[in-house]
Amino acid sequence: MLLMKPQELAREIIRDFESLPEMRTAPMRHVRRTYSKQLSSESGEFILSLAHSIINSGKHRWIAYELIHDHPAAFRSLDKDQLDALGRGINSWSSVDSFARTLSGPAWRDGLITIETIRNWARSQDRWWRRAALVSTVALNVRSRGGKGDVPTTLGICEILADDPDDMVVKALSWALRELVVHDPEAILDFLAKHDEVLAARIKREVMNKIETGLKNP
Repeated sequence: MLLMKPQELAREIIRDFESLPEMRTAPMRHVRRTYSKQLSSESGEFILSLAHSIINSGKHRWIAYELIHDHPAAFRSLDKDQLDALGRGINSWSSVDSFARTLSGPAWRDGLITIETIRNWARSQDRWWRRAALVSTVALNVRSRGGKGDVPTTLGICEILADDPDDMVVKALSWALRELVVHDPEAILDFLAKHDEVLAARIKREVMNKIETGLKNP
């Protein structure tokens, strides 16, 4: 392994994934975890280079994100420029959510990037970066993933995108607000009332369902 260049190893990893009998999440993640263990002594620079090689292949970019997340040195080296580069080419709900939940959200939660980076994404002309801004807030609020609950910060990002009509953004805004319900339902009710005229009906329905029943769609 140590004798392989990142580009060569990326090709090997992709071959291993594509040789699986079924392309299902559980066996794929098992393979990824095996590689993470084998690569634990590699430098953060090597892991980042490997991740970029996987991303540049156009296949399985979520693998690249998880390899970085589970390598402390690689993860701690993340900054705005690195995340902008690693997120280049996100163009689907799955690629965005993998990027934001695995890398950008945790990096923001841990102070590796500032809120200005997330605000800039929220104001992007690209729908996928706007979604990434909202999904990144999830890491601030999900307790099982280390979130302590940051209502003002999350609502600040939601404010920027309250009137965004794009379906991918609407769904992400609903998600971001629903993750806050456990922390401060009154603040969410105030947000819904304040933006009632511009919020999509889906957002208001799903968030109210969460507040009233604990479920998105009871």
